[in-house]
Amino acid sequence: MRRYEPNRPAPDQPVPDRLDPLARPLVDALARGFPDLGGAVTDAVEARRILAAAPASRKAPPGVGAVVDRTVPGPPGAPEIPVRVYAPDPGRHPMAPRPTVVFFHGGGYALCGLDSHDATARALAARSGAVVVSVAYRLAPEHRFPAAVDDAYAALRWAAGESAVLGGDPGAVVVAGDSSGGGLAAAVALRARDTGGPAVALQVLLYPLLDAAQDTDSYRENAHGYFLTAAHLRWFWQQYLGADGQDAHPYASPLRAPDLRRLPPAYVLTAGCDPLRDEGLAYAARLRAAGGHVTAAHFPRMFHGFLGFPDLLPDAVRAMTGAAEAIESTGDRRKSSGESGGGAG
Repeated sequence: MRRYEPNRPAPDQPVPDRLDPLARPLVDALARGFPDLGGAVTDAVEARRILAAAPASRKAPPGVGAVVDRTVPGPPGAPEIPVRVYAPDPGRHPMAPRPTVVFFHGGGYALCGLDSHDATARALAARSGAVVVSVAYRLAPEHRFPAAVDDAYAALRWAAGESAVLGGDPGAVVVAGDSSGGGLAAAVALRARDTGGPAVALQVLLYPLLDAAQDTDSYRENAHGYFLTAAHLRWFWQQYLGADGQDAHPYASPLRAPDLRRLPPAYVLTAGCDPLRDEGLAYAARLRAAGGHVTAAHFPRMFHGFLGFPDLLPDAVRAMTGAAEAIESTGDRRKSSGESGGGAG
């Protein structure tokens, strides 16, 4: 795995803040409450304890029609996988069948779960009218690569097979995720292509984690000061891959997959003040070059995780609306609009 030292400005050199002024207080508050991963905190269990002890949000979650917790079959020889199924409000979204979204949460493959991403999953269901299946895949370092990919693929196979029972359109199965969950969504889209299914109509990649190389301009430009740091990401990859991990495997680092042809259309969201910015932009470009349909939404003054603040950040509303419209377009109500480029924000 390649390493680098971030380029830090000289102490007397002022650095302009590239964040939207609305975002700076949020970034500073998030940074204060987040574990010092790879520094004072090196143990994943301790990091999870710190996050679990944080005060719960007082915001009312987006309303949906129904929420059901259950388990689904895991990979061969592995435990069942907890999932949370969100059905949209039939009063707001009466039409069926509807898309089925298999959603993978972020957290660097080592943190977070169904509860931490409940609001995001609800928002996707509420805005798109889709059924959303949120997946609690096994976490590292207790379960290193490829355990998370195996769980994600097993959950996709289950959701595709049960989509009609869930009220979904079997031809409109979507994989989606944020951060490491976006990496999993890209990985299972590759795996579904490589292994003959199930068919995926769309991949929604929200500031995705796509390359263990950690060697881009955005890693250096955004190494610190924007909540998610290069040090955090280095720790996440260490947990996920271990000392001798398969960092170049396409299901661990989809950006390094040699062939991106015959993949589903993609909605790729990137943020300008995010270490992961460049790998998301590069993946969108490679998908296009391979003949894929890509909707790229770039928000240059936003940070990693900004989707979680729609009540404070207009860009978060625009980004979630774009993702929801892309999901909705996979259903029978509309045909996919195909490729559109350019940036938002």
